[in-house]
Amino acid sequence: MMSLRQLEHALAPWQSAYSNSKVLSTSVTAVHLIALLFGGGLAIAADRGTLRALRAGSAERARQLTELHLTHRPVLVALAFLFVSGVLQAAADVKTFATAPAFYIKLGLVALLVVNGAVLTLTETALGRDAALADSTRSPLWSRLRASAYCSLALWTATLVAGVVLQNAT
Repeated sequence: MMSLRQLEHALAPWQSAYSNSKVLSTSVTAVHLIALLFGGGLAIAADRGTLRALRAGSAERARQLTELHLTHRPVLVALAFLFVSGVLQAAADVKTFATAPAFYIKLGLVALLVVNGAVLTLTETALGRDAALADSTRSPLWSRLRASAYCSLALWTATLVAGVVLQNAT
């Protein structure tokens, strides 16, 4: 396995380019923040819509299931941009990131976001396949969807806070 020193040496050209170019470092940071804005914003808006739909009639719940389905792809694209830009930022200062507890906390929160997104997707798909389940708010799937929406709100917020802490640590 590669040591931290070997990894730093291997990534030295990227670190030098990133550190010596305001355009490059600003661009990577901007991509990261824009992806967070759009991915997190879409997810939070979908979560809010889900929580509102749970108190509404069956037509609104059905509409929200469609909206959730349509929201998954742009959120996943944003997460991909977040991942790539985050790797580029970490590669620019491997030693700092590798030794910062906030980095590992943020990675854990991102992993939880992905798991929660998978649960949300599976739940939304199951509700979309069965009209009887989708029509009844007594279905445990609606409770799972509610819990997933609340978890999503908390995880997006915590991930942002962890990112701010990490930025201040670097």
